[in-house]
Amino acid sequence: MGAVRHVVCAMSGGVDSSVAALLLKRRGYRVTGVFMRNWDSLDEGGVCAAERDCGDAHRVSRSLGVPFHQVSYVKEFWHDVFSRLLQEYQQGRTPNPDIICNKLIKFEHFHKYALNTLGKGGCRSDRPLHAHPSSADPLQRSLFQGADRLKDQTFFLSQIPQDALRRTIFPLAGLTKDFVKKIAAEAGFQHVLKKKESMGICFIGERKFEDFILQYLEPKPGNFVSIEDGKVMGEHKGWFTFTLGQRARIGGQKDPWFVVDKDINTSEIFIAPTTNHPALLRDTLRTDRFHWIAEEPPAELIKTKMMECHFRFIHQMPLTPCTVTLNQDGSVWVVASQPLRALTPGQFAVLYKGDECLGSGKITRLGPSEHTLQQGRNFGEPESAGC
Repeated sequence: MGAVRHVVCAMSGGVDSSVAALLLKRRGYRVTGVFMRNWDSLDEGGVCAAERDCGDAHRVSRSLGVPFHQVSYVKEFWHDVFSRLLQEYQQGRTPNPDIICNKLIKFEHFHKYALNTLGKGGCRSDRPLHAHPSSADPLQRSLFQGADRLKDQTFFLSQIPQDALRRTIFPLAGLTKDFVKKIAAEAGFQHVLKKKESMGICFIGERKFEDFILQYLEPKPGNFVSIEDGKVMGEHKGWFTFTLGQRARIGGQKDPWFVVDKDINTSEIFIAPTTNHPALLRDTLRTDRFHWIAEEPPAELIKTKMMECHFRFIHQMPLTPCTVTLNQDGSVWVVASQPLRALTPGQFAVLYKGDECLGSGKITRLGPSEHTLQQGRNFGEPESAGC
């Protein structure tokens, strides 16, 4: 009889990771539960969420009879994730810390801890998705969307290294969230069922963003400026407190205005009077060096330098058909089949081919907006001759 495989299960104190540990044990694995502590301060209610979550995870581990450990990545999270987040905001971009956190904390630091310190054969994620062997290379793993498309996490795992993917199990891949909750209820995990789903910045939680970010960045006051006529409409505390597409709440203005662009040199935030203003609509973006989960671009993209597929830049947004062009430096241009609202530098363009997540790249440049193109067309039109 073969040895029972030992698996490290990352336990957050939530319903998904609790059920994942339960299912792994039911499948015959020898499970070790580990809680990651990555942020130490109190939440806005004065409660240390990490302590509460750790206690919930430990309670589940005891009920399952599995060993439980804690590991701290507070310094690593600050250096690898949070400091980069602040730098991105200072550069006028809107980062996605969840994608970076998964890549550098969960699937680098924690992955190494699971393999080297605890010496196990694999680690576990509660994420609802699939990892399958590639048809071209049996040792290579491909990442596929899970059964519950609303809760699918491939977007946030689009930067996962291939080596980590090969050693990761996704126990909830074929389950919907409702079914996961049903399993938790039958197992008596009432204390985790009552908790709200985690939201907000990875490991930090829900915050009043402007108040939170101004604890770490000096205010850079500037003006809200109308994109249509250049009129100053109000003042703000810093361009980094707003992202493209966001409603700009301006004192004295009854009608809604929306952020369409930012100038970090002048501290101006440009705004428009409608939520789908042409200044918010673009169809073209460029990424930095693209991270391919398979480690290499698809064969058709290597051969022709162009490929048809789908992409999204916000979790749960509908997949959009697009054309991808591969550049010599490993970056890609993505041209969507239609203009999209609020394409945002700093976010990630995540590519899909069918159900497979191919990988992602950080958006570094945008093509012209519909507003800019319209201005160009108007400028180029000849004046009508008088009678």
